Amino acid sequence: MHTSSDIKTAPLAATGSEKLRFRVGQDRLGHWLAVETGGHAGGLFADRTAALRYASAESGYRPDAIELVEERLELPI
Repeated sequence: MHTSSDIKTAPLAATGSEKLRFRVGQDRLGHWLAVETGGHAGGLFADRTAALRYASAESGYRPDAIELVEERLELPI
């Protein structure tokens, strides 16, 4: 099992963080994902806390920019 420190994600430019919105949830295998709604960023995480931490940081710590979803997510690659 990977830990959140094992997962590499590419940070986005801070200038656009005020516009970014993320959906956080699990894929069909139970992995935690954070996926930017435009499909331009995201990552696979070891747990919900790590996914929320990434989404928060990338969206400029705006609580209205993160949606925790129950439906299954997929990471577009």
